[in-house]
Amino acid sequence: NAAAETREMDYEAAVAEGATALFGEKYASTVRVLRIGEFSKELCGGTHVSRAGDIGLFKIVSEGGVAAGVRRIEAVTGEGALAAAEASEALVKEIAGLVRGTREDVASKVRDALERIRQLEKETRALRDKLASGQGTDLAAGAVDVGGLKVLATMVDGADAGALRNAVDQLKDRLKSAVIVLASTDAAGKVTLVAGVTAGEVGRIKAGEVVGHVAAQIGGRGGGRPDFAQAGGSDATRLPEALSGVVGFVRQKIGA
Repeated sequence: NAAAETREMDYEAAVAEGATALFGEKYASTVRVLRIGEFSKELCGGTHVSRAGDIGLFKIVSEGGVAAGVRRIEAVTGEGALAAAEASEALVKEIAGLVRGTREDVASKVRDALERIRQLEKETRALRDKLASGQGTDLAAGAVDVGGLKVLATMVDGADAGALRNAVDQLKDRLKSAVIVLASTDAAGKVTLVAGVTAGEVGRIKAGEVVGHVAAQIGGRGGGRPDFAQAGGSDATRLPEALSGVVGFVRQKIGA
């Protein structure tokens, strides 16, 4: 419970005595020096306690860098610190109720819940891949022949980017000589596009050209390898028209 002592003195003398000057040359020639016991001596504009013990409970709420070699902490004290502690306790109690645990086992309950979520996400991805694979097999029948190339451009419902990539790979194996564009949309209307060109046809047309043509019409852009490319877009309303134009684009590119 060290006393807080203050005195005014010359800036250079204060620094020479070891007072910490946090703000460089922004001080006047005469400065106020605050000393608390033997552990703190700083140049200070003001303090609101006469002894360190007057601060009471002290709770740090944030910490970060403000300049090279200088860290800043923000804290609440007294009744403010008590209120912060009570709020933290209430939050722990609420979380414990949500995971059907107690204050003592809430951390392990949350870890278990997160692990379960990760497992469910993994299972969901597997189901999406399976769904896209099944749809891809059915969609192969809709490919259009353009100069010896099978061209397929269509939507795949409920598929994410990974599922679309897997479906494109399977369709390339199935169709042998093909240009494929698959698309899906999410709940927010964001479009995902994946295009593939079989290895023997990349000399005539590249996946990046095809996916770029579609993406440009739906407010997006993309790129990738000659045999595989991916893009995104923001205007799902124009997607059907953009996909329907792929056959014509391929025909023009290969001169069929």
